[in-house]
Amino acid sequence: MDTRTAPDGDELPEELVTIGVAVHVPEPYGTAIQDARAALGDPAARSIPTHVTLLPPTEIAVARLAEVEAHLHEVAAGYRPFRMLLQGSGSFRPVSPVVFVKVEEGAQECRGLEAAVRSGPLARELAFPYHPHVTVAHGLAEEGLDEAQAKVRSFHARFAVTGFAISRFGADEVWRPWRSYAFGTPESRG
Repeated sequence: MDTRTAPDGDELPEELVTIGVAVHVPEPYGTAIQDARAALGDPAARSIPTHVTLLPPTEIAVARLAEVEAHLHEVAAGYRPFRMLLQGSGSFRPVSPVVFVKVEEGAQECRGLEAAVRSGPLARELAFPYHPHVTVAHGLAEEGLDEAQAKVRSFHARFAVTGFAISRFGADEVWRPWRSYAFGTPESRG
């Protein structure tokens, strides 16, 4: 953990923020997946925008946010829009209690983006190898996971990916998009 020194010489913990970086799934697909999560009883359904993760939850010092933003501007500037197809269901069971919609088209681009985002000031190890996907159920009982996998088997969404966003995790345990980064330009939209 980063530290700073108090006037009395004691070390104080640096103020930290938890961030994540993702490709957000546009409407109406994002709400459709959130509705499915909620109907299955997933308590995180309404607190996480529907997305494909590029950087999992990561704590950083607030003082480093400008450096992180500059890094994400640079990454976005080097990419061009691509097509994404979400179709069919999969699961990480038995390793992790997660059911997801598969990224059938755009997975290779997500892998490249993930590697670029998770470098420089955001370099970190992952608990599992990167696998682009859209979570539909997490941490439910086996019956709930089975139901989720069956329900999203026929899900189909095709859309253009024109950038990605950084989100912050709030004290209320809700993820909120903070800044978006358009591909092919060093400018961001707040």
